[in-house]
Amino acid sequence: MFRSRERLQVKSAEQIELMRAAGLVVGQALDLLARTVTPGLTTRQLDVVAEEFIRDQGATPSFKGYHGFPATICVSVNDEIVHGIPGDRVIDDGDLVSIDCGAIVDGWHGDAAVTVAVGDVSPAEAQLLVVTEDALWAGLAAARVGGRITDISHAVETSVRAAGRYGIVEEYVGHGIGTEMHMDPQVPNYGTPGRGARLVAGMALAIEPMVNLGDRFTRLTDDEWTVVTADGARSAHFEHTVAITDRGPWVLTALDGGAARFAALAVPSPADPAGFPAPPTVP
Repeated sequence: MFRSRERLQVKSAEQIELMRAAGLVVGQALDLLARTVTPGLTTRQLDVVAEEFIRDQGATPSFKGYHGFPATICVSVNDEIVHGIPGDRVIDDGDLVSIDCGAIVDGWHGDAAVTVAVGDVSPAEAQLLVVTEDALWAGLAAARVGGRITDISHAVETSVRAAGRYGIVEEYVGHGIGTEMHMDPQVPNYGTPGRGARLVAGMALAIEPMVNLGDRFTRLTDDEWTVVTADGARSAHFEHTVAITDRGPWVLTALDGGAARFAALAVPSPADPAGFPAPPTVP
């Protein structure tokens, strides 16, 4: 599960502030895109909106050109789990649209994803989004100094398993992030707690559960990017970049830093004004 000799990047407080700047661009872009998604739009039109917004903020898209990826965002619809390439596909009422976005500010990356229900979806599909996002926040809440990587993994899995019978994707995982978009350590969405790298202040991780209505198995399509469910069931994907601090997890890609969700979970966080003064942000 874990690579040997992982090279973990530990950031200074000032570097985490720079990552917050990148994270805010990503968070604002996803907020805009979630409000923009409507039936009749093509996935390419969403990509144009994303690139224009990111560049208007003085940031650079992380994904465009990454190992040859041709677009600013990944747009994955219905049974597509991750890495969907924007194109001529028209979004329809009833679709589940997952949008994954990354941006670079002053050499530092932010990475996050959201799944949007377009129009009327079934109760099971609506619940899938709730289950996946709740699992993300369970994982984020476990990103605390002194823990280990699989404490996060176990928290994600436990949250999903408690909600019912869902497929947790195993082949694709979260990751370290900083001066590169994908860095050590890997962060699986399942596993026994207490294993993997120890969590220390200054680490930054992208935590991203991918959960299917059917089984967990996946298939790579002919474009060699798009990953779909093997059984054709629908999937959801949520992601945030989190910094591990001495005062608790700080969600760099959440517009409020995670304050509202962590307050509801009674998790101390530097973003929670009830527990600590809010950290400064970089404009």
